[in-house]
Amino acid sequence: MYIGAPISLSGKFSKEGQMSLWGMQVAVKWVNQKHGGLKVGNTVYKLELKYYDDESKKETVQSLIERLVTVDKVNFILAPYSSGLTLAAAPIADKYGALFNSHGGASDYIFEQGYKYVVQTLSPASKYQVGFLDMIKALDPNAKRLALVYEDAEFSRTVHRAAKEYAEKLGFEIVYEKTYPKGVNDLSPILNELKAANPDVVVGGGHFADGQLLVSQMAELGINVKAASILVAPALPAFYDALGTKAEGICAPAQWEVGVSYSPEAAKKLGIDWYGPTQDEFIALFEEVAGKGTHPSYHAAEAAAVLAYAKAIETAQSTNPEKVRETMNKLDFMTFFGRWKIDPETGKQIGHEMIIMQWQGGKKVIVWPPEAANAKPYYPMPTWEEKAAGKLATH
Repeated sequence: MYIGAPISLSGKFSKEGQMSLWGMQVAVKWVNQKHGGLKVGNTVYKLELKYYDDESKKETVQSLIERLVTVDKVNFILAPYSSGLTLAAAPIADKYGALFNSHGGASDYIFEQGYKYVVQTLSPASKYQVGFLDMIKALDPNAKRLALVYEDAEFSRTVHRAAKEYAEKLGFEIVYEKTYPKGVNDLSPILNELKAANPDVVVGGGHFADGQLLVSQMAELGINVKAASILVAPALPAFYDALGTKAEGICAPAQWEVGVSYSPEAAKKLGIDWYGPTQDEFIALFEEVAGKGTHPSYHAAEAAAVLAYAKAIETAQSTNPEKVRETMNKLDFMTFFGRWKIDPETGKQIGHEMIIMQWQGGKKVIVWPPEAANAKPYYPMPTWEEKAAGKLATH
């Protein structure tokens, strides 16, 4: 049985796309080898991932969705990475009645279009920076001056619109807000304005390349703040590889990180089913697929979307996409990625919670929420001068 996917193996989202592919391959491997395939009646189906490089382009994504459905006869599709590409693909999948599971498109807008066959595995964009703002409020009620600087793209606009509204409710003062275009290669004009606004906290970013550039140029311009949460980029190991100690203390919202305490025991406490590999099993299988010493980012763990399809198909005892979609409305279960439960009306994910990670001592740690944390936050984070001098300990 095919599960289809357009994946960004080249272009702007190639790093996130490669992680996604490895994660999907791990999930398929678990279903086939550890779970014994999908049992529907007297038939056992083995999963096969049918994927193509979408080159991080909308036009390519759209043609690939057509190809997967009409040529390859795939009924279960994993959406491409990013909200923009997912938005481009969703109406085509929905038109053909193919199930379309978003593992990398978080924008709430996707689920406000009335699609019947579109569902979501990751937390929606409106939830991304909420935990970070809660953390700052808890750590330092006096940190009120907030700057927002982010990519002018569907996903990041949704994240930061919601973050701004939530920040104002918490009593933050927005001292600076600016977007920058996709593909930007110099943020210094914006960052010089931001520096003059003298914020306590910066929230921003969009995807990997611009997030890395944002932090790098903040360091070059000596913009010291108490805390910064940047979308997407810090969650990838390549961020620290590129920036070294400049990455210390930088936070990011993440859908998942190694160390989050989702387990069969946690599922049992909630009275819901557990499905799929444990976190340790996922990491071991990931190294088999991606290579020893390669660590999964949350983009890989979002392959829980494959597990959602597998669980729904077995629960429905059907491979008919309409019946599987109806069954998904009633599912409430946990994987190593967290809880999976959708709003039946929209397909939007309502069970999964975000966590906040931070780079500390060259490692990613979980600092929020307290029940998921495995470290205390560096706060205020070290200055750029302290980082350059190797003074990285928490203040």
